Amino acid sequence: MKSKVYFTKDLTKESLVKIYQKLGIKLEGNVAIKVHSGESGNQNFLHPEYFKDIIDYVGGTVIECNTAYDGERNTTEKHKKLLDNHSWTKYYSVDLLDAEGPDKEVSIPDGKIIKKNYLGKNIDNYDSMLVLSHFKGHPMGGYGGALKQLSIGCASSYGKAYIHGAGEPEKIWTADHDLFLESMADAASSVIKLFSGNIAYINVMCNMSVDCDCCAKAEDPCMKDIGILASTDPVAIDKACVDLVYNSNDPGKEHLIERIESRNGTHTIDAASNLGIGSKEYKLINIDN
Repeated sequence: MKSKVYFTKDLTKESLVKIYQKLGIKLEGNVAIKVHSGESGNQNFLHPEYFKDIIDYVGGTVIECNTAYDGERNTTEKHKKLLDNHSWTKYYSVDLLDAEGPDKEVSIPDGKIIKKNYLGKNIDNYDSMLVLSHFKGHPMGGYGGALKQLSIGCASSYGKAYIHGAGEPEKIWTADHDLFLESMADAASSVIKLFSGNIAYINVMCNMSVDCDCCAKAEDPCMKDIGILASTDPVAIDKACVDLVYNSNDPGKEHLIERIESRNGTHTIDAASNLGIGSKEYKLINIDN
């Protein structure tokens, strides 16, 4: 059976709630709301007020983790200051999962490349998760979406280096590229297993630069906004976003496609599908009709 992916061209705050309701699920208990806090200086990240309706509707706590590279988010002290400066703490309760160690180590017995993952230990405080992803390009992954949020996004600072290095954190920037992409799929599978499938995904296709929100100096968006997607399948929702880019009639798509293809970005989708955590076969359901 094909996975259901809901779609709307309406990029309003209200549509985030509307498309979530189409999933027909209720995230129970303590809900973690995974966002990207946005690197200092980045002009493309989605600001906290945009998500207010959906976060208030679902209820829960905004979560993030420290980065593994230099910037304003690689230490707890700096990251907390940025969360204040970007107004996340103005609107929401925010939990920096790896603010204090030790990390939570989880095993990945079925992992193809990595057999363990390192998460911020506070993830144990949550029963379910809403993954809010800004779909765009990425300097290393080719693109950023739901699978990246599950993997790199939920990993601790050390865990990020471990994934990037394909199990050898000292090779954070030098590991074989495809092994890094496959490690992201492995890491994503561990988070899905941890929550026993109690996860929903929303991808927002706007401000689509070839660069990630983790870039302090990012290129401006290269193509027009497309819309919002929602699914309970992280593979399907990312595949649908990539397909929407390819099928767009916007000439700016060529720049984003070059970024995705030059980094072999869809290899992460293939690897995640092979692990059985989602399907590349989906039905796109337009809720605007």
